[in-house]
Amino acid sequence: MQSTYSPIWDHHVVVPDAPPGFTVRTCVPANPDGVEVMLERWEAGSCEPPHSHPGHDMTVVVEGSMRIQFFKREGGALVADGAPVTLDAGQTGYVAAGRIHDAQYLQDCKLVYVHERAFGFKAEV
Repeated sequence: MQSTYSPIWDHHVVVPDAPPGFTVRTCVPANPDGVEVMLERWEAGSCEPPHSHPGHDMTVVVEGSMRIQFFKREGGALVADGAPVTLDAGQTGYVAAGRIHDAQYLQDCKLVYVHERAFGFKAEV
């Protein structure tokens, strides 16, 4: 039987300079060559601008629905690279290191986010 409440989703904090609607609970640092794991909550309608990460990542959608659009550079401009990918509760998405993407949160979301090595965020303008 699945509980409707789990304290694993408590103790989220707001991160300075993060997009509105985002809170996170991070893991305790232990291994500099390991992974970083975040339990993220995103409010419906919030979004992340085009960006990339230095390591590969995996997002497990626990609740809600989100959409990811990949991009590539052509002549210095960002252009869509394929159709958007929608992830619903129970689905997992993977993004390769350095791949430019955005994210839109279509419903309130709870995510398990795993990033290879130390987390990094590079805005792609």
